[in-house]
Amino acid sequence: MTERKARPVGINHVALEVGNIQEAMDFYRGFLDFEIDSQSETAAFVYFGDQFINFSAGRKQGPDDNRHFGIAVDDKPLAIERLKAMGVTLLDGPFTDFLDPWGNRVELTTYTNIQFTKSDAVLNGMGLSHLKKSEEALKELAEKGMAP
Repeated sequence: MTERKARPVGINHVALEVGNIQEAMDFYRGFLDFEIDSQSETAAFVYFGDQFINFSAGRKQGPDDNRHFGIAVDDKPLAIERLKAMGVTLLDGPFTDFLDPWGNRVELTTYTNIQFTKSDAVLNGMGLSHLKKSEEALKELAEKGMAP
């Protein structure tokens, strides 16, 4: 008999250490359109619908190599254009990765092309109800019995 364990449902948030909260908000707002839920000198909470990033002041470690987190966007080419206009260098490799000014490695991905799915209610609330999954993403979801 196997021991019963809690099943993960998803990732509620990521805590990201930065050097300065206001500078971090300015940087991330340079390529992303979001509202700040709350902000102080030591922390900021930025929601992407039903998930959030908790920005926290005090990063002390060096730049990330492989450790990273991904942000799914509605328009990846636009995000890349904005990052380049900001002088951000994209890292070599098969994905769209870059380092923020504090060395946090970020990967950009297109929401429509990945399995990660928000409910219709959340997409509507975010003003993104027009987003539809690609055939490949739907196929991957169907193979797991999770196609909408």
